[in-house]
Amino acid sequence: MRILIVYDNNAKPGFKSGWGFSCLIEPDNKIDSNKKILFDTGDNPDKLLFNLNKIGINPKDIDILIISHEHWDHAGGMPGILKVNPDIKVIMPGAFSGLTEVEAGLGVYTTGPLLSSVVEQSLIVKTRKGSIVITGCAHPGIRRILKVAYKLGRIHGIIGGFHGFSDYEVLKDIELIAPCHCTQHIREIKNRFPENYKELIAGSVIEI
Repeated sequence: MRILIVYDNNAKPGFKSGWGFSCLIEPDNKIDSNKKILFDTGDNPDKLLFNLNKIGINPKDIDILIISHEHWDHAGGMPGILKVNPDIKVIMPGAFSGLTEVEAGLGVYTTGPLLSSVVEQSLIVKTRKGSIVITGCAHPGIRRILKVAYKLGRIHGIIGGFHGFSDYEVLKDIELIAPCHCTQHIREIKNRFPENYKELIAGSVIEI
């Protein structure tokens, strides 16, 4: 499976940065190897569409749009996607009541809405190496999100915004740790887990 970072506070040369997060997921599954899922949209439609084009993704080919929570830096790019792809399936945080597979056999799950200062969902993507957890801002807390994800078995990696996270002990058994966007303590995470840490910014592509 592939994860392409489409939007982040930082960007590779040729890509546009902006405050927010978005990634494109191409899951490894048996029902449709070409299925494309966009998780969050950053804060700006024009930058989002520019980066999608730069990374080689036609917005019309995206099948599902999943929004982690309704803050502007995660949902601000929605108008751009909906304008060019009005038939896209949209999954908002309250669409499911708990841990649920987004589509049968797809291998992509939502944690369901986790309550904190906002209602937020994270994604869990099944891979041969274990699950990849993808967060928007992780307002409900990384520990709570991982507790839900562990119901599906071993966790291989976690990617996305970690917000003010400092409960580092919960990451000790995770092989891939890629905090980005709103994570306040990236340097500390990198220092504690130098072999597991991976920098992901807009334009990055990771294959698992």
